[in-house]
Amino acid sequence: MSHYRPYPVYKDSGVEWLGMVPEHWELRRLKFNFRLISEKAEHRTQTIALENIESWTGRYIQTDTEFEGDGIAFKIGDILFGKLRPYLAKVYLANSSGEAVGDVFVIRPGSFVYPAFAQYQFLSNEFIKTVDGSTYGAKMPRVSWDFFSDMPLCTPSVEEQKVVVQKLDSETARIDALVSKKTRFIELLREKRQALITQAVTKGLDPNVKMKDSRVEWLGDVPEHWQIKQIKYLATHIGSGKTPSGGAEVYQDSGVIFLRSQNIHDDGIRLEDVAYITEEVDQDMRGSRVFQGDILLNITGASIGRSCMVADNIGQANVNQHVCIVRIIDKVTAVWVAEYFLSTAIKAQIDFSQNGAGREGLNFEQIGNMVIALPPVHEELSICKMLSTNRNRLDTLISKTEHSIELLKERRSALITAAVTGQLDLREAV
Repeated sequence: MSHYRPYPVYKDSGVEWLGMVPEHWELRRLKFNFRLISEKAEHRTQTIALENIESWTGRYIQTDTEFEGDGIAFKIGDILFGKLRPYLAKVYLANSSGEAVGDVFVIRPGSFVYPAFAQYQFLSNEFIKTVDGSTYGAKMPRVSWDFFSDMPLCTPSVEEQKVVVQKLDSETARIDALVSKKTRFIELLREKRQALITQAVTKGLDPNVKMKDSRVEWLGDVPEHWQIKQIKYLATHIGSGKTPSGGAEVYQDSGVIFLRSQNIHDDGIRLEDVAYITEEVDQDMRGSRVFQGDILLNITGASIGRSCMVADNIGQANVNQHVCIVRIIDKVTAVWVAEYFLSTAIKAQIDFSQNGAGREGLNFEQIGNMVIALPPVHEELSICKMLSTNRNRLDTLISKTEHSIELLKERRSALITAAVTGQLDLREAV
């Protein structure tokens, strides 16, 4: 953004989060430029809920969800603002008529507002941060209309708003294209990693080894001297945790780690949004404790099949009922089984077990009956060593690419905030 210049003259807005603003921009409360729409939709047309709005971009996301109840009617140019958990920054600019359902403000801009500029304003960092700071409700924080409508906004003329939008549309589209390319690159790297693992744990490293029919559809031919085993004959424990009495109400800011399905990923345990429980709750849930070398497997929901091994640095931790603990007898074989859970050979068995009506997750019997090919220990060690080296290389590349995506998203957000608060003069940049 260094090639953009500031406006020539500024004034003090008198608003802490806005700071200095261009001298010719006008400061007005939101309620004087926008109207809250509350009319019920007469006909069910395009239905939009929070899950249809992508955070921070405002893009529409198609879902198969069927919504019940009456929605609020919106028209082209109306803005839908997600009032539940405002930090998610769900702001949609309507390009057709429809109905909004759920915790959404339907806001109609007045004649002094260019709708696309208003959407960018509502997506700016400082606006979201200020609105989020006003929310009430511990479990489901939401913003009130009284606070929201009293928010101060500083805007230029409609003509200048259009100029700003034109430049922002161009710049954000360029950034979004880069993010899309990098995201696809990560997908390809993950596919390559899974293919590498699958090949190694089903065929081994010797291309000239004699093969045999495993008689298992998703394994195919395997090295002749390998054994075919079910997980239950290699494990001392297959079971899940539970949600503590009181549910989320007993979660703490620190204490004993409490792992949920969102913490379990194929590249390891992620602790960014981990919950904590007290020592007393941990003692009551001691049957759900995890230990180094345990394999954790998500057994319900959209993340079913994600798995990883518990590292030695996790410390004291428990899991909830959506995560299965698979504890293998032998440490070397545990690493082998953990690799298997990352292969398409296991993913196929998980998919097969989910076929048919009424399947909502994996049960312990299904997990125990899963089949793997098991080589001698010395082969397990050499194959796992090779996989560790190559996976670390791929994971490092994935991590670097993810970091570059985060930087691009931060740049996108910072550009929007700077543009709609007047920190950058985009009039001559178009």
